[in-house]
Amino acid sequence: MNDFVRKKVLYYKRKFDTSDPFKLADLLGIEVMTCDIGSRLGCYMYMKRSKCIWINECLEGNERLFVMAHELGHAILHPKENCYFLRNQTFLNTKIEQEANAFAAEFLIPDEAILEAMENGYTIDQFARILGYEKELVELRMKRIS
Repeated sequence: MNDFVRKKVLYYKRKFDTSDPFKLADLLGIEVMTCDIGSRLGCYMYMKRSKCIWINECLEGNERLFVMAHELGHAILHPKENCYFLRNQTFLNTKIEQEANAFAAEFLIPDEAILEAMENGYTIDQFARILGYEKELVELRMKRIS
């Protein structure tokens, strides 16, 4: 994957001075709602020239942050595509899902944390446990920096 996603993440983090996906969504005028959406973790929809993100109310902590960053990735990278994020399909191989995952990984895990983990010789499993994110997300992020 090229640097397109990384450049987008850096642009938005610098322009809006935030690493919080909920705050960035608010600053971008994206409506975020938390509710019971069944088996979906989250979804992004573009309706009547408005961007909306739904987050499943059962999510907490880093899983909630990851889903929000993933959906925010769709809102920024695929603004007119409606996207549904299913629990059993977190790491789908479609291009837009890969890009949304890459956006979330770049947004949530800073370069400094990756470099520190590499210097300390952490395995991906160890680093994922330390961060509290899924191994696949950390692995995706570490591949993008090395």
